[in-house]
Amino acid sequence: LPLPLAKRGKLYREGAEAMTTTARRIAPSMLSPRAKTHNYLNMIMAEKPVKALNPDAWALLLDENGNLAEGMGSNIFIVRDGQLFTPSERYVLPGVSRQMTIDMAKALGIACTAGDIDLFDAANAEEMFLTSTSLCILPVKSFNGAQVGDGKIPGPITKKLIDAYAKDVGCDFVAQYLKFLQ
Repeated sequence: LPLPLAKRGKLYREGAEAMTTTARRIAPSMLSPRAKTHNYLNMIMAEKPVKALNPDAWALLLDENGNLAEGMGSNIFIVRDGQLFTPSERYVLPGVSRQMTIDMAKALGIACTAGDIDLFDAANAEEMFLTSTSLCILPVKSFNGAQVGDGKIPGPITKKLIDAYAKDVGCDFVAQYLKFLQ
């Protein structure tokens, strides 16, 4: 399928709105999230109440313990005190773009920790972004209706990672999305 470049263009200009949902990510004791089964029913059901509240919002699922797990086909990162945090592989599909982001952070000297991210840490993040093959790195401007950090997107660490990602893949993916805006 072609990438929804026109539909997602404004997300790169304005930032994504991310919202948690009451539906939880399937627990690893039931089905390993590390197995890419292409069964997205859990995520589709999680997205429904979010889209009912805000058709433009990106749904984020929590793990069985109430910590951030992953977004619709995407991984989550937050920045706190200049450091990067992402949910551990125990509860998420460890995406290729997630690993690339972790590797780039290391190369740039940005500390990155995989572990539990509770809702307090997410709500108080200085920056937040999503990663996936089609998104690459997508800045998040709001989390559960509240502004992330100072509201400027991308934040400085996210911008460094976007620039490194674009350089590594040889494509300015942000410009690719933005050129489709009217």
